[in-house]
Amino acid sequence: MADKVIITCAVTGAETTRAQNPALPLTPAEIADAAYDAWLAGASVLHLHVRDAEGKPTQDLAVFKDAIDRVRAKCDIVIETTTGGAVGMTPQERLQPVTLDPDMASLDCGTVNFGDEFIVNTLPMMREFASLMREHKVRPTLECFDLSHVYASHMLIKEGLVEAPFHYGFVLNVPAGVVYEPDVLEMFVRKLPQGAHWTAMGIGRANLPAVYGALAMGGNIRVGFEDNVYYSRGVLAKSNAELVERAARIARESGREIARPEDVRAMFKLRG
Repeated sequence: MADKVIITCAVTGAETTRAQNPALPLTPAEIADAAYDAWLAGASVLHLHVRDAEGKPTQDLAVFKDAIDRVRAKCDIVIETTTGGAVGMTPQERLQPVTLDPDMASLDCGTVNFGDEFIVNTLPMMREFASLMREHKVRPTLECFDLSHVYASHMLIKEGLVEAPFHYGFVLNVPAGVVYEPDVLEMFVRKLPQGAHWTAMGIGRANLPAVYGALAMGGNIRVGFEDNVYYSRGVLAKSNAELVERAARIARESGREIARPEDVRAMFKLRG
């Protein structure tokens, strides 16, 4: 499975609005439809945020359960819930979806600038998040917005809170964070544990360059409205699936086979 590329689709996110792209899915039913279309287009992992009745980000368990149930009724895509949540949420709020036993969950590995704001992730918080994921047999994606976050992840591994196989997500080009550049991505990859899997997440205009960069380096890719709402300069993407279709085409043209959910479950040793 070494030549198979995993495509993750982040269909909604916490910050994207319908003013930015009218096709943004917000309700559990819309999110499930978007996840299904992305799965048909080649995505094998769904990165899941949900919204409340007003379209604002929420970690409410009932909304997450509704969305997860609807997605699972439609397809076998691997579900990765966010524990990053949104700016201003408490750790307890952010952790709630892990108790629903998703396949995977994001685990932010350090505090990060987020434009004019910031998201706090202290080492004690990281230990708490990793412990709950381990208790529920949820595979963490170790999200790193900075090189120091990679080193922090090594501490969790050394303490036995995260076990192999490891999956990292490099979030690049967040305003006031680390930019995407090929040598920056290469540096992140060189500092990973031996044999770790990784996915590049380019935000905004860095999304497509990060797809090419990750494919060139043998990594995995993420697309979707959480990261980028445009298909090309000034042209809004019609759907999340349209972005997945392009990523899958580029991957195939680069000689990589597209991983399917069963491949991801085997690679990451997810529970059945």
